[in-house]
Amino acid sequence: MISFEEVKYYLPKYLTPESEKDLFQELKSFPDNIDSRLFTSYLKEEPFLFQGDGIEGLLFVNLPDTDIRKLRAVVLSNTCDISPQNKRLSRPNIVYSPILNLDKYARNLLDKGLIEKEVLTSHIESIRKQRVTSIFYLPKGGSLESESMVFFDKVASCDSNYLSETDIMSNRLFTLSNYGLYLFVLKLSIHFSRINEKLDRNTGL
Repeated sequence: MISFEEVKYYLPKYLTPESEKDLFQELKSFPDNIDSRLFTSYLKEEPFLFQGDGIEGLLFVNLPDTDIRKLRAVVLSNTCDISPQNKRLSRPNIVYSPILNLDKYARNLLDKGLIEKEVLTSHIESIRKQRVTSIFYLPKGGSLESESMVFFDKVASCDSNYLSETDIMSNRLFTLSNYGLYLFVLKLSIHFSRINEKLDRNTGL
């Protein structure tokens, strides 16, 4: 059994001792506790965007289709990078991915004949257990009334001025808890940053 002291080195350093131990307990129970514990109501009145926030009405275009739609989306950008308190020479963009309904995704795979029903059951279970590296599973919680998911390879961005403080507070669907954010950033890092291509990029001529 891995001890708290062993894992403590890898936990966020800004947490209180109590929050740190709570996060450790949640991680010990993973993946059997992927439920509303991924969310928190603690920051719902904050007028700022946080990494992992679910926001209603963000603009999305799925190239080469040029139609622009307003969708629910999860913020991928680091909180500090998009903070209005972080003064920059150039205004940052908010990077995000759309939130998709899990049931609709499953029905679409079956209707198009892309997967057998038995295989689909296993695939959906893998999504729910956060085992698919390109997908972040979102259980019901906050203002999400149904199970949902986020594809990390479906990404868009817009000017950070697109949302005012009022828009953020009224359109926020959820904010991730310490536990939810830990899983989110971990999966985001694995998807975008792991070096596993098995390719020698030798600089020799």
